[in-house]
Amino acid sequence: MPAPKVLISDALSEAAVQIFRDRGIDVDFRPELGKDKDALAAIIGDYDGLAIRSATKVTPKILAQGSRLRVIGRAGIGVDNVDVPAATAKGVIVMNTPFGNSITTAEHAIALMFALARQIPQADTSTQSGKWEKNRFMGVELTAKTLGVIGCGNIGAIVADRAIGLKLKVVAYDPFLSPERALEIGVEKVELDQLLARADIITLHVPMTDKTRNILSAEALARTKPGVRIINCARGGLVDEAALRAALDSGHVAGAAFDVFVEEPARENPLFGHPNVICTPHLGASTNEAQENVALQVAEQMADYLLSGAITNAINFPSISAEEAPRLKPFVALADKLGSFLGQLTDAPIKGIRITYEGEVAGMNTRALTSAAVTGVLRPFLADINMVSAPAIARERGIVIDEVKRAGGNGDYESVVRITVEAEDMPRDAAGTVFHDGKPRVIEIRSIEIDAAFAPHMLYVRNHDKPGFIGRFGSVLGEAGVNVATFNLGREQEGGNAIAFVAVDGPVSPAVLEQIAAIPQVKRVRAVSF
Repeated sequence: MPAPKVLISDALSEAAVQIFRDRGIDVDFRPELGKDKDALAAIIGDYDGLAIRSATKVTPKILAQGSRLRVIGRAGIGVDNVDVPAATAKGVIVMNTPFGNSITTAEHAIALMFALARQIPQADTSTQSGKWEKNRFMGVELTAKTLGVIGCGNIGAIVADRAIGLKLKVVAYDPFLSPERALEIGVEKVELDQLLARADIITLHVPMTDKTRNILSAEALARTKPGVRIINCARGGLVDEAALRAALDSGHVAGAAFDVFVEEPARENPLFGHPNVICTPHLGASTNEAQENVALQVAEQMADYLLSGAITNAINFPSISAEEAPRLKPFVALADKLGSFLGQLTDAPIKGIRITYEGEVAGMNTRALTSAAVTGVLRPFLADINMVSAPAIARERGIVIDEVKRAGGNGDYESVVRITVEAEDMPRDAAGTVFHDGKPRVIEIRSIEIDAAFAPHMLYVRNHDKPGFIGRFGSVLGEAGVNVATFNLGREQEGGNAIAFVAVDGPVSPAVLEQIAAIPQVKRVRAVSF
């Protein structure tokens, strides 16, 4: 099997290139392609992975040409330059490196806080121009001031830690910050209105979402403490820039320090030119250490995925560790095939999918298995669906996905995966397991016990358990030249409902299916493929 190939289309360090080579991955270092979309689109079809920074724009056109593309790795936290929905639809994993530049970004926020408090850039410009305006630049002490941190995740927590060391009091607004975590890092958890009213300095460390866009709106700025100073090293658009300029002009806001802007590169901006504003050109992650860290991290993550299936820091898929990947692989196949079987039996609109994990499998990373199950169920309806896109597509269509875990399990098997598809006409269910040979098997259909391996071409038959069915069924197949590979039977009780799950050597024609359906004992027949 040929080695995976990775293209690096941005300026990553030579150490990252070497990581790919050391792991046995073919790598091409072409940083000039980051600014040439047409050239990138022309060659991307030759690669399994694409490693980028901020210059490369991964558009639907590039993704459409990436016939082999399996993973995009962004050396950095922001993936604004990747069309994530388009990548998801194509089944391409999108990874970032959310922690490689955390310290660097946090330190930049602290540096801007000092610069803002003591007007350092303005004083430097004045002094180097030959002036000595000692009385003009009257700063403020940071000690005992209240710092309001909006977003207390990884970077926000580092900022809080540094600020506490500088003897500031820190209040934090973050809906996901638990009281225990707040106590652990030494901050006071507050609501946004409380933070606005109390903070002498506000620093933002949240991602850009519909909920955080303009979180500091004109109305929010009006509720801030007079004389507040505002720092943004997170994302442009978190603050209404025009409203902030008006608040600066009125004197309500004493100063602002911004590293990020709504439009970048920022050639013009409402904040530019104000004497109490400090601006830097998106330098949050710009240190030698951070650039090296994120480059090495993205190379390791991409190599792990391409070689072992391990998934780390993916934007559009649950994480799978290198240790988990080999163990999960056969269960992913089982979940996909079970789901596919039920999807092929379902004609009515699907309302919900319930996946129950029993026994040892309940302790595994089941999110990946659930994605595989949903993929299998929906594939007969949506041919282009994949494990990456399936959960999002299910949500878009209002299909409810439920996971149930039962550690006690089934007494006959170490692990059982059971899937129930709730359709508008009736529910359909099946269960399976993975034997020690690593091959998935069906062990139950419609609550009837059976033991059958999956095969590329199979026939599923529901019938009455009465004499004559097997003989007539075999005769129809024999006369049609259909060779039977395996024949598996199950029944509720003697003379009751029964099923046959039969592997055949090739596709079965509609005419043969009609002949099988005409057998008196047959209630339903369906050809399925895997």
